[in-house]
Amino acid sequence: MIMSETSPQTHIGRRLQHHFPDLGPQERRVADFILAHLEDLAVYSATDLSRLSGVSKATVTRLFRRLGYDDFKAVKAHARQLRHYGVPLASRSDALDDGVERFRRHAEREQENLRQCLDGLTPVLFDEVVRALDKAPAVAVIGYRNSYPVALHLRQQLLQARANVRLLPAPNQSLAEELVELEPGALVVLIGFRRRPRLFETLVEALAAREQRVLLIGDPTTAKYADRVTWRLECALETISAFDSYASAMSLVSLLANAMLHRRLAQGRSRIGEVAELYEALDELAP
Repeated sequence: MIMSETSPQTHIGRRLQHHFPDLGPQERRVADFILAHLEDLAVYSATDLSRLSGVSKATVTRLFRRLGYDDFKAVKAHARQLRHYGVPLASRSDALDDGVERFRRHAEREQENLRQCLDGLTPVLFDEVVRALDKAPAVAVIGYRNSYPVALHLRQQLLQARANVRLLPAPNQSLAEELVELEPGALVVLIGFRRRPRLFETLVEALAAREQRVLLIGDPTTAKYADRVTWRLECALETISAFDSYASAMSLVSLLANAMLHRRLAQGRSRIGEVAELYEALDELAP
């Protein structure tokens, strides 16, 4: 579907760029300021924009109406929604930070993401999930777009300690045949971080209809699927700038894989040893 430049889903930056040639000098001053501070738009007021860009409040109001917004409240809601759903919004102010200060802010944000992830885990929930990863006759891991590297890493970690862990679908293949072949009692681990493909919701519905056990790992936007999956684990992705961070997700993968290994320590150690011997026999890894 092709969206018009003023449809509700269209990024405000794209709207500004589309209308920029038709803007007057004062409106252009506001537009330039907004484009330079998109990440901060949700926290500004119309008065702030007027003052910081050096134009009248009426000019700010006129610009937003030209862009298709009823008022500035609609603009702020749009900006918050874009970031919530993962649209990268960057501010030039990030580039002005002192290096040490930037590192400090980054570390604090990462620590907060990890804290939120772990706070959402209870011992009972965690034990249930780890037991399922251990006891399921087969584990199918699915992740699209930005979720794919996390899914791939989870599959690789689990495969060190147990058999029959698959990453679905195979490259350039459809998913239906793979799901039909899943053993009774198999566990599907669905990785679903924001900006998911449209297929994702249909997949959740299909797995629920088949009464498939599903572990969903995603960001807070997956809350709407909670009643259709068996377990849901949440990872915060927020950063100090535009692009999401998956550090908490990778940490969760490590936590789950290690916990599963310790549930089957004897078998896991034996399998790890066999894999290591084959690495050597095949000369696959450098020293």
